[in-house]
Amino acid sequence: DAGAQKERVVTEEEWLQKWEAGKTGFHKEQGHPLLQKYLDILLNGRRGLRIFFPLCGKAVEMKWLADMGHRVVGVEISEQALKEFFTQNGLPYREEPVPGTVGAKVLQSMSGNISLYCCSIYDLSSAIVGKFDGVWDRGALVAVNPCDRQRYASLMISLMEKSSSYLLVTVLYDPNKHKGPPFYVPESEVKSLFG
Repeated sequence: DAGAQKERVVTEEEWLQKWEAGKTGFHKEQGHPLLQKYLDILLNGRRGLRIFFPLCGKAVEMKWLADMGHRVVGVEISEQALKEFFTQNGLPYREEPVPGTVGAKVLQSMSGNISLYCCSIYDLSSAIVGKFDGVWDRGALVAVNPCDRQRYASLMISLMEKSSSYLLVTVLYDPNKHKGPPFYVPESEVKSLFG
């Protein structure tokens, strides 16, 4: 039961304010141990994958996977977070507008193996970003407003190749005691969203 969280909505402006105020306890300076533990499942013996990071923030795992030879694509509403990612990792980058998406831009490493889109995730489609061999969802599904989960899951499925691996991290707690985010997403809902 999602309890009191069911109707909760966090606006894009609220997320931007969190980044501006440095209230980003969700950002981890070290790589997530679950990605390291299940990396073999994500890669499935494959090299040179296209890996998607929904609501990426400035996740350090993006550089880690790019350094392994994978192409990384992320999306984040906060331009500050994306610029901090490149600056903190000493990666030169260029900015370009995203054709057909007003106000959106893509920040791309000069090496071309990391492309981070600054826009709403719902502004993306496979026509813009292509399809992915893998997805690392460490904090996206649990950050999406509960009322938008079906829309989010449908978008994610549309971005996945048939042989994709999707690693998802959720959190378990009593949703009546914490208003979220991160939001409580029961396993039964994950199964109904993604099959």
